[in-house]
Amino acid sequence: MFISNRKGMTLIEIMIVLAIIAGISALLLPRMQGATDKAKVKETKIHMGQLSNALQMYYTDCNKYPQTLEGLTKADPNCSNWGPEPYIRVIKDRWDHEYVYEVNGGEYHLKSLGKDGREGGSGYDTDITLEDLN
Repeated sequence: MFISNRKGMTLIEIMIVLAIIAGISALLLPRMQGATDKAKVKETKIHMGQLSNALQMYYTDCNKYPQTLEGLTKADPNCSNWGPEPYIRVIKDRWDHEYVYEVNGGEYHLKSLGKDGREGGSGYDTDITLEDLN
């Protein structure tokens, strides 16, 4: 009588398990990526609100808006009331792109170019402006 003492998996069994894991991953990965992008849009909107508040504080202290967003992170020698701490520390959106900031006297415009970092787009590539925060 021959007794088999098998303690392992055959190559076929391992390949079947890997195929199942690959199939499940292929189904879940797009959903997880979409959730990540959706979260980045929300985070960027929150951050833009914080930037807007920092710009208002700067305006209150200096009676003007900074020429660049870096004016919120570094002391302005032309403003005696600046600081003493930076108004905000991070001035990039959640995709690590620079915000588009334009100042025209007593007004400013701020926007994120979205996931692709280019003007226009759709879906997660859509530009996010201050008007989108409401």
